[in-house]
Amino acid sequence: AQQGRVREKTYGKQKIYFADQEQLPAASDAELRGLDGEIAGRSAQLQALQQSCRHMEAELKELNGSMTTPEMAKEIEVLRKDCAAYTEKLERIKSATNHVTPEEKEKVCREQQLYRREWRRRKRMATELLDAILEGYPKSKQQFFEEVGIETDEEHGAELPA
Repeated sequence: AQQGRVREKTYGKQKIYFADQEQLPAASDAELRGLDGEIAGRSAQLQALQQSCRHMEAELKELNGSMTTPEMAKEIEVLRKDCAAYTEKLERIKSATNHVTPEEKEKVCREQQLYRREWRRRKRMATELLDAILEGYPKSKQQFFEEVGIETDEEHGAELPA
């Protein structure tokens, strides 16, 4: 600092030393433009490298997420075993002699439809009857059901099939 190559500034109890820029040669306009051009070139180069780096990182992430060759071989083996088991199960089902005939299936469907219709009819009748009783009943519907001992389909989770 005494020789003049470094400058000193005092801020309270602290001293800061920095290079004296007055001793450095001043750059001409041509040199400044050349440096600006070099900065722009380097910035473009930096952007291109950053883009390339992002692309490579995405590719690395994709490759890390995919299976390796030994893992794929194991997966193929597991899938082949599953396929063989399903094929065997299919053959057992095909070779079974207790198939349901279309006539039996139709008969069961008709019976289910008949029972479903009957269920709806009886539920509607019971609901209408209970509503008629509840018109003159002083307490709530729930209290009436508890006193009489009526259990509803909803309490047991029973639903009419579609």
